[in-house]
Amino acid sequence: MTAVPTRTGGPADLAGLRRLAVATLDANWEHDHTVPSRTLYPHQWSWDSAFIAVGLAQVRPERAWRELASLFRAQWADGRVPHIVFNPAMRVGAYFPGPELWRSASAEGAPAVDTSGLVQPPVHALAAWLAYRRAPDPAGLAVLRRLYPALVAQHCYLADRRDLTGDGLVCIVHPWESGLDNSPAWDEPMAAVPAEAAVMRAYRRHDTAHADAAHRPTDLDYARYLAIVAAYRDRGYRDRDLADGHPFLVECPLFNAAFGAAEHALARIAALVGADPGPHRARAARITEAVVRRLYDPATGAFAPRDLRTDQLIPARTVLGLAPLILPDLPTRQADALVVEARSARFGVARRMDRPLPSYDRTAPDFEPLRYWRGPSWLNVGWLVRRGLLAHGHPELAAGLRQSMIGLVAGAGCHEYFHPDTGAGLGSPAFSWTAALLLDLLTEEPAPDAV
Repeated sequence: MTAVPTRTGGPADLAGLRRLAVATLDANWEHDHTVPSRTLYPHQWSWDSAFIAVGLAQVRPERAWRELASLFRAQWADGRVPHIVFNPAMRVGAYFPGPELWRSASAEGAPAVDTSGLVQPPVHALAAWLAYRRAPDPAGLAVLRRLYPALVAQHCYLADRRDLTGDGLVCIVHPWESGLDNSPAWDEPMAAVPAEAAVMRAYRRHDTAHADAAHRPTDLDYARYLAIVAAYRDRGYRDRDLADGHPFLVECPLFNAAFGAAEHALARIAALVGADPGPHRARAARITEAVVRRLYDPATGAFAPRDLRTDQLIPARTVLGLAPLILPDLPTRQADALVVEARSARFGVARRMDRPLPSYDRTAPDFEPLRYWRGPSWLNVGWLVRRGLLAHGHPELAAGLRQSMIGLVAGAGCHEYFHPDTGAGLGSPAFSWTAALLLDLLTEEPAPDAV
């Protein structure tokens, strides 16, 4: 295993990092799933579980399959996989916003367990494929056969219910669905959501009890988040006629790139379980074509979200715009342009990186190195970008990004996110997807996986 330097320049103890990652995941295991952290996130989160399964497959493959299976047991009748599955053993008020705000039990087609009504980037088929690729045994194949119809239903929900314009792209209805909750990418569409910060006086935010308020979304952000939730909840989480009045409608490049990559993975799973991979390959091709046609900005050489309320691309240069690299069929012109963007002063990906990959353009005047998705570095998006660099023939840049990410954990531990200049740990300590993806990064693959 190649030696990796820490932020201070000394070699990382890779065996020690592996033990730390395993211990973190073991400590966060909760009977059939892994909580993101024991402090701020005590329930099950959708794309967290997908990333966690990738790491668990390295050390606890049976738990990797239980992780995914437990999440899909909370799948709605329409196929949506909720972004939060609430643990009924937790006391009321232990997390905000909790099940009392979502009221999923009153929605048609909701599962027996309390959940949110939103979704998150559909990285689950990719996670299932990678978990099987890491641990290809009969038990895993049996779970994969059972998961396949649920993954198909998840994708059908997105393609049938969330393509509001018929252009082939999924629309997200809340910033939380992007996974990058308070990214500057959402500032413009969020500004149009009517809300007042004073609304939050009626609630008790738990995030600011566990993390510095200067690192978290503002009260005005949260007031707008709740206004969007209420608008969706009060229509029973139905997606019909969203375009007529829902306050937040955006086509996100990361979400749709994840969808396309997941269809490629689902094609591989289909071939493995005796199903037809053709429809998955066809949908993947349509998604990539639509991402390029709708979300690529030739003036910047990057991808950007499209606000469906204005039908305009959002100009903020965020790490969301690099995500289409994970599409293996992304045309060479766009892939090459994204590599230029990744290597620019905005993001700094290099063979040897001086600073970690930020979540937002570090040259922007409103770059915030401490506040959540407005600057800090996260392992999950770095992991996705690295896979894209490998898929498009840039192993030297992928290696630099890998070393940077391992160095972050070597210097600060398995934090939720990291300072984009110093590498200091931020957010929740002992964070599960950081530990899980570290395990994946520590396992050097013999050849890059195209998906």
